Amino acid sequence: MTMTFMSSPSLLVTSESVTEGHPDKICDQIADAILDDIIAHHPEAKVACEVVTTTGLVLIMGEISTTHYVDCEGIARQVINDIGYRNPEYGFSGDSCGVIVSLKEQSREIADAVGADEGAGDQGMMIGFACDESPELMPLPILLAHRLCLRLAQTRKEGALPYLRPDGKSQVTIEYEFGKPKRAHAIVIAAQHDPEIDSKKLRDDVIEQIVQPVIGSWMDDATDIHVNRSGSFVLGGPAADSGLSGRKNIVDTYGGVGRHGGGSYSGKDPSKVDRSASYAARWVAKNLVAAQLASRVEVELSYAIGHPQPIGISVETFGTHTYDHGGILDLVKANFDLSPKAIVRDLRLRRPIYRPTATYGHFGRDDIDAPWEATDKAEDLKRAASAKTESQRA
Repeated sequence: MTMTFMSSPSLLVTSESVTEGHPDKICDQIADAILDDIIAHHPEAKVACEVVTTTGLVLIMGEISTTHYVDCEGIARQVINDIGYRNPEYGFSGDSCGVIVSLKEQSREIADAVGADEGAGDQGMMIGFACDESPELMPLPILLAHRLCLRLAQTRKEGALPYLRPDGKSQVTIEYEFGKPKRAHAIVIAAQHDPEIDSKKLRDDVIEQIVQPVIGSWMDDATDIHVNRSGSFVLGGPAADSGLSGRKNIVDTYGGVGRHGGGSYSGKDPSKVDRSASYAARWVAKNLVAAQLASRVEVELSYAIGHPQPIGISVETFGTHTYDHGGILDLVKANFDLSPKAIVRDLRLRRPIYRPTATYGHFGRDDIDAPWEATDKAEDLKRAASAKTESQRA
């Protein structure tokens, strides 16, 4: 988003999310469950786990260097069953699907490049974003889209809507006025279901038990609501579509608001900066907004493989800053150590905290252990900015 976003009298912004039963998200959850199992026993392990799924099959592959034996097949089956794929009628079941494991150790060249200095595990740029349009300091469209999908899963698992199946998607379009959310323009839900359910009942139930509780006062009489516009949605999950870990990057982050560095997260240990530095960039951006130094912040970090410090740090406030724009970057450098080693240390990333991040977003979460969501630096930033301002006036 650019300055045009802030100055436009009216603008529509759309974000989507998917449920834990979506094929891509099945893969993300398996990858992060394997990571958690390894890192719980061997915190310094190097893990780059990729997962693919299709009808009746899961393929686990990648590079893993660890002293811990991990039962990849058992973990995959447990995750699939936890999601709700237990019934053979769904065309995919954790008890009966095939699981193929093809793993090798991390490249020695990469291991040597990272070395004892714990430099970056790869090159690349990572983006963090925060804004003041929600208490979570997240863009409203993606926040609501995640909540709709989470609500779909909850009503299914709790039995409120027992005919729902695990796969599903949501999409939320918010109308903005001069950069601020005004109303929900459109809501789109795709909910997998048992074959005998009547389409009108499904629509009525979804609106009453999913859409209205989540969207609430953002809805009005003109909000356009679509439920299963393609008709029936009985066949879903890997039986209907293949899945791949790391393919829902925009769902995982900010819903298309702000830019994206391209790196995916799930299945990667924190030496991989495309995960850990993305968390750090969010931490920085969120603290700048929490300190009220700007109402909209995007932070970009860039790294070179094996290098112990970021190659570049940039901060974009889209003209919303309340403190000298150039001075904000100085504040960031003075208050955050953004070396890969320090990020892992300060955010306590060598712990088994990753599987919950694999669904419903990595950011804006207060229901999981996500240290990058802390605003523990906000007061320090505010005091430093105030002191600098006073010294300049003196």
